[in-house]
Amino acid sequence: MKTALLSVGLLVGSMSVAHAADGTVTFLGSVHSGACSIKPESVDQTVSLGAIAKHQLMDGGRSESRNVFIELEGCDLTGLTDKTVTTTFTGAPSSVVPGALGTVGGAGGVGIMMTHGSQPIVLGTATTPQVIAAGDNTLQFGAYVKGAVTATAPIVPGNFSAVANFTLAYQ
Repeated sequence: MKTALLSVGLLVGSMSVAHAADGTVTFLGSVHSGACSIKPESVDQTVSLGAIAKHQLMDGGRSESRNVFIELEGCDLTGLTDKTVTTTFTGAPSSVVPGALGTVGGAGGVGIMMTHGSQPIVLGTATTPQVIAAGDNTLQFGAYVKGAVTATAPIVPGNFSAVANFTLAYQ
């Protein structure tokens, strides 16, 4: 009887360690001292600017604007004097489109312009302060593709990408 119980005990013990790993889950995040948390989908996001016809970008032309949202949650305005936030976008500037974010890839003669309302965003410079409320908030910006002046750089068809980083400053 003791041998049978010992055998069953060993069998049950070995079953619990016989599980195979089918994958992993990695959790990423950070803790900061800002007034709001940034929703995960806003921290690292991709904005599709579309497949743009070359003729639309000729001689400094531009594509349609696309929305860029930064979603904030759990905002606590305690300690803020103005209850506002500014956003500073940084990235490699375009060498062919003044004021634009530079692109990499096969496409040429283009840059990414970012806007806050109707105003162009200057890379490395804080935007106009936006009023925020306690709780959840959405900061809205725009982005579009701008072509270089044809004499400066020809528009070359191909894929492109660009990366902009953002920093929030609460007042």
